[in-house]
Amino acid sequence: MNSSNCVYNIDECTGERIDTYLARIMPGVSRSHVQKLIAEGNIQVSDRIIKANYKLQKGDCIRVTIPEAKNVEINAEAIPLEILYEDTDVIVINKSRGMVVHPAAGNFSGTLVNALLDHCDDLSGINGEIRPGIVHRLDKDTSGVMVVAKNDSAHIDLAKQIKERTASRLYLAIVHGNLKEDNGIINAPIGRHPADRKKMAVVFSNSKEAVTYFKVIERFGNYTLVECKLMTGRTHQIRVHMNYIGHPVVGDPKYGPEKKHFSIKGQALHSKQLKFRHPSKMQEMVFSAPLPADMEKILTQIRHIKK
Repeated sequence: MNSSNCVYNIDECTGERIDTYLARIMPGVSRSHVQKLIAEGNIQVSDRIIKANYKLQKGDCIRVTIPEAKNVEINAEAIPLEILYEDTDVIVINKSRGMVVHPAAGNFSGTLVNALLDHCDDLSGINGEIRPGIVHRLDKDTSGVMVVAKNDSAHIDLAKQIKERTASRLYLAIVHGNLKEDNGIINAPIGRHPADRKKMAVVFSNSKEAVTYFKVIERFGNYTLVECKLMTGRTHQIRVHMNYIGHPVVGDPKYGPEKKHFSIKGQALHSKQLKFRHPSKMQEMVFSAPLPADMEKILTQIRHIKK
């Protein structure tokens, strides 16, 4: 595929950021993708290199160059999957802890996508060959329920439900400390960590709205089992929010304490329940996955400590 060029002429002084504007008018292109194109010099205004926060003026001529796509071969791999439900539109999976959802640099094998390509050949193509069918994702070391789209129509419908918050996602997390409140709302914007670009953080510039509801399920003195409901879907949202209020997720290698308290590979975070309207049957569907053995083991240990 060859590189392509798009030209947009601004007829009035909008004052809108160029990354926001282009993400809004260019189909299938996210704001982060626009920002990447700007950083690589592939977007210019009136033949000038600009930054992502450039505000549009009357008479601006925006030239966007979409580079040639790099061909990456993603192989089908016979990796066992725990499938909770499947039809011609969707596959609902209980993802195991430790499984990467889609291929990325240094991780082109052993992912959920590799397993899905072996299982079926009719995944949605909206997210491209790297992320076919992936509507939303779970972190590598977060286990539990997630849905995959098998065609573009289902993908668009499910993505809309998540964006409009009509789909519901519930998680269970074991966190450090004893939360004061029985329930609450964490409403704090999330963006890239200012000092460590591999981490996310609560920041109040170059960030996006992030809202998490939490409810205490069981208290253990030094630890708490909480249920979290996502109202937005930011990267590492629950992990960042729980750390922000002083109760990081047990075992979290990025946001938790350096000293490991339990033998769990990654954070004690599990996608417990997913509720959505079926894209073609138009009926509400609810799927649940039981707490994995590693989190059950931790709960048994801390219940014993509490006694």
